[in-house]
Amino acid sequence: MYHLRILGNHTPAQLRTEIEKVNPAATELRDHIAKAVSRAVKLERVPSRVARFIFQELVLEGGDVVLPPRLDEASPAPVDVLLFGTDYQLQHLAVRIRTQGDSELNILADHLERALTPFRALSRAFASFRDTRFDWGARTYVMGIVNVTPDSFSGDGVIPRLSLGTRTADEYVALAVAHAEQLLADGADILDIGGESTRPGSQPTPAEEELRRVIPVIRALRQKVAAPISIDTYKADVARAALDAGADIVNDVWGLRMDAEMKRVVAERGAPVVIMHNRSQPKDAAQSERLGGRYIGVEYTDLMSDIIRELREQIELGLDAGIAPDKIIIDPGIGFGKTVEQNLELLNRADELRVLGYPVLIGPSRKGFIGFTLDLPVNERVEGTAAAVAVSVMRGADIVRVHDVKQMARVAKMTDAIVRTR
Repeated sequence: MYHLRILGNHTPAQLRTEIEKVNPAATELRDHIAKAVSRAVKLERVPSRVARFIFQELVLEGGDVVLPPRLDEASPAPVDVLLFGTDYQLQHLAVRIRTQGDSELNILADHLERALTPFRALSRAFASFRDTRFDWGARTYVMGIVNVTPDSFSGDGVIPRLSLGTRTADEYVALAVAHAEQLLADGADILDIGGESTRPGSQPTPAEEELRRVIPVIRALRQKVAAPISIDTYKADVARAALDAGADIVNDVWGLRMDAEMKRVVAERGAPVVIMHNRSQPKDAAQSERLGGRYIGVEYTDLMSDIIRELREQIELGLDAGIAPDKIIIDPGIGFGKTVEQNLELLNRADELRVLGYPVLIGPSRKGFIGFTLDLPVNERVEGTAAAVAVSVMRGADIVRVHDVKQMARVAKMTDAIVRTR
């Protein structure tokens, strides 16, 4: 009797472990892995002649190509193409494309090779923020949220508590610092300080008020903790002052697009930056007295394609301004200009973001898509957040941004232990 198994959806690292158990020749190990891992690659708006060429070459390699019916090579209209192949076949396709000596095809070969690289890598780059080293891909890091606002959607802002008594400004700073220190004790790797609510339908906060809220907290924290501090702002003046006060990272929910000066501030200071995707529009925000805000009626041509394309454009803004590639982190913007259903789809397909080649931050904590899915108010979303964090880790998140740090650090650590090969 033969003992036969069909292996599950293994990562390259897990497949490597299975292949090593068979003990093949060391020189053949990489090829075995490349031949075992299959990919589906979408190419959009490809000239018809290029589409036909790709079809011929990949089929010769043993892969498959989905083309529109009755593709006319002379047609000027670009087409979408879907490629199916192993890493080995797709790598060889890039080589075959490059041998044609055609500049347009050479660009395609470059794009294909760059797109495959982040998925093939068994180890990835690292970054250092302050004195903390972040080894991307080794584990999931936790960003703890410190809201110093009177109108945080999650109800955890420090300022509302002040209205219950007659606290002074110094006392409010002390409350924020104590909260931040507790987040670190609970397992946070980064502290994210925010002075403006970004919930659906919220009103902008003037820069002067935002500065009044966040700068004293950052200064006080910098004197007490060594952990990296992030400033959650899209305003260049606030980012500049926060970096002066001791912040290390800029977390821009508008991804360098709201304030044209932001990319220059980040580049000049050499600061790491979180570039987030955001299609929020006040007209799309809807409010529920019990469940809070959400976005409705937001349309995407193709959700993941649109998000990745727009993030790529935002990254180019930063690179053109002089921001170093190793200083960029991307955030797909869960809850920002996306419906409940779109947020769920985005979370489930977040591994597609890896094609961009940058560390990924995901922030699902207590958000409306959880509340509307479970029909629960914001103070009862810890289990929904835990599920979203676990899926984020499974889909390759490098950082999760959360309110309930103690619980979510445990969820992330446990999920890491299950899905990451040491």
